[in-house]
Amino acid sequence: MINKEIIEAFSTVAREKNLDRTNLGTIIEELFMTLIHKKYGEERENFSVIANMDKGEIEIYQEKLIVEEVTDPVIEISLEEALKVESDLMVGDPFIEVVDPSAFGRRLIHTAKQYLSQKIRDVEKQSVYDEYINQVGDIIMGYIHQVQKDSIFINLDKVELRLPKSEQIENDRYFRGEAIRGIIKSVELTAKGPEIIMSRADNQFLVRLFEMEVPEIEDGIIEIKNVARVPGDRSKIVVFSSDKRIDAVGACVGMRGSRIQTIVRELNGEKIDIISWSDKPEILISRALAPAKPITLYLDEERPQVTAVFEDEELPIAIGRNGQNIKLASEVTNYKIDAVRKSDYEGTKNTVIYLDEIAGISTSQVEQLSDLNIHTSSDFLDIERSELLSIKGFGEKTIDRITDLLMVAENAAEENTIPEEETSK
Repeated sequence: MINKEIIEAFSTVAREKNLDRTNLGTIIEELFMTLIHKKYGEERENFSVIANMDKGEIEIYQEKLIVEEVTDPVIEISLEEALKVESDLMVGDPFIEVVDPSAFGRRLIHTAKQYLSQKIRDVEKQSVYDEYINQVGDIIMGYIHQVQKDSIFINLDKVELRLPKSEQIENDRYFRGEAIRGIIKSVELTAKGPEIIMSRADNQFLVRLFEMEVPEIEDGIIEIKNVARVPGDRSKIVVFSSDKRIDAVGACVGMRGSRIQTIVRELNGEKIDIISWSDKPEILISRALAPAKPITLYLDEERPQVTAVFEDEELPIAIGRNGQNIKLASEVTNYKIDAVRKSDYEGTKNTVIYLDEIAGISTSQVEQLSDLNIHTSSDFLDIERSELLSIKGFGEKTIDRITDLLMVAENAAEENTIPEEETSK
């Protein structure tokens, strides 16, 4: 009876959890070998277990040796007892005894059920992990079942996904039962099971939306070169068409804006600037700074850095609200862009003093500052002192010393103005 009950319990779990029956058969076999070792000792190797999931049977076999006098009943059987089963046996012959699963007793069967439950959970966790680790970066849609302050929890095919605050679009509003789309950002196997993180703020979500809406991207005709986002507010995306007959920007916008509008609606009104790729940095940077139009660009391709000069009234547009436009343009072009007014720029050589050119600033200090995107004297002098103090090894005295060095260098540069070669766009 126990035999049938265990098999039926496993079969039910197999159906409910969509688990492989072969794996379940292996678990049953491991389970009873564990019971055997508990009852008879780890060193006993004369047992074998076969779980027949189709027949609903558990077969346990105990191999013994026929002897005249039994000293160890676990591995030996008397000739008299063996002859009761088969009449043509002799001392020294092997004997296979069939063991009833119920012989292990209720306590051991209880242990078996606990082992069984744990193994099922382990198999289920691994199955979910294996399924979703291969979907990282893919768009999925689920339904919100719990809204908390720091996370949204989403149901997808009986699996729970988490959308942390950091991966949400700031102006989204979430309601229980509502359908929601995002990408699977990461999957980690933890003690509690797989933690599946969903994201709507990741750049890859925007990329996947374009792939869904623009067939030319999926076909490989149009390539997305780079993306920069302030999720839910504004983004810039650089596209390139390998077919000169197809306008990459036009294809992404769609007829009467149909394609781009679908994406904008999904992102709750996020403004999207689509930029046509150019292998000429000055052209790409000019396009990325739209809607502002720089008068002149001064490029340093080695660093890479660029100073963009604008008409005075154009500078606020170039910088954008909260510095957004110039920040996104910098990210999407991989150039650090400094925007200046024409009136401030005229009559000066616009000397840029790089930290690695100043004697007295160590290489390690330059590298630490570079990691925070601080490359020039103006970068260092403009940044908040509290941010500098947060850098390891940068105390008050170090900051004051570097500040003095930079002030001296800037004063010297102003007194010895030498016009630089200009690169026009």
